Amino acid sequence: MSAAPIEFWFEFASNYSYLSVMRIEDCAARRGVQVRWKPFLLGPIFRSFGWQTSPFVLQKAKGDYVWQDMVRQCRKYDLAWTRPSGFPRSSLLPSRVALVGAEQDWIGAYCRRVMSINFGEDREIDTNKVVTEVLTALGLPARQIIDEAQSEANKLRLRQQTETAARRGIFGAPMFFVGDDMFWGNDRLDDALDHCVQAPA
Repeated sequence: MSAAPIEFWFEFASNYSYLSVMRIEDCAARRGVQVRWKPFLLGPIFRSFGWQTSPFVLQKAKGDYVWQDMVRQCRKYDLAWTRPSGFPRSSLLPSRVALVGAEQDWIGAYCRRVMSINFGEDREIDTNKVVTEVLTALGLPARQIIDEAQSEANKLRLRQQTETAARRGIFGAPMFFVGDDMFWGNDRLDDALDHCVQAPA
């Protein structure tokens, strides 16, 4: 009896998605769980609530807490951390590329590198130069992948993926689904993976 797969909904601009992106493949592998990568954009979700940016920016007290918490969480998971000088950062091109690679064996390494650039190195991620740098370092045909990512068909796919996120009730990131069961936040990743094992496919 195999474990149920986990759907991993994430955003490159999301600091708590950073924590999950960096560790989900190892955590899932230890339980024999397949990860289904689901990049989407939080901006349209927030705008549907009447927000123009992240709640961590809109609510100063919450934002102040989050940056303290990220220091602790990155120390806990032994991850590099540099508070982004721009937050939340645009992530359109990296997200389109992630959608192209969602079912490829390079998706995990690609996402970890993009996240590390944003939250470990405090660099912009939504540029051709950076995405090309990441794909090339992975030994991938960067020009070909970026062209596919920027195709009208793939742009539409990302819009549809974000609409699907909204229909499923996703209000933040990271979000995990095991079947129809929703788990919100990096601190629920282990619970979600345990549920995959307890509720096998």
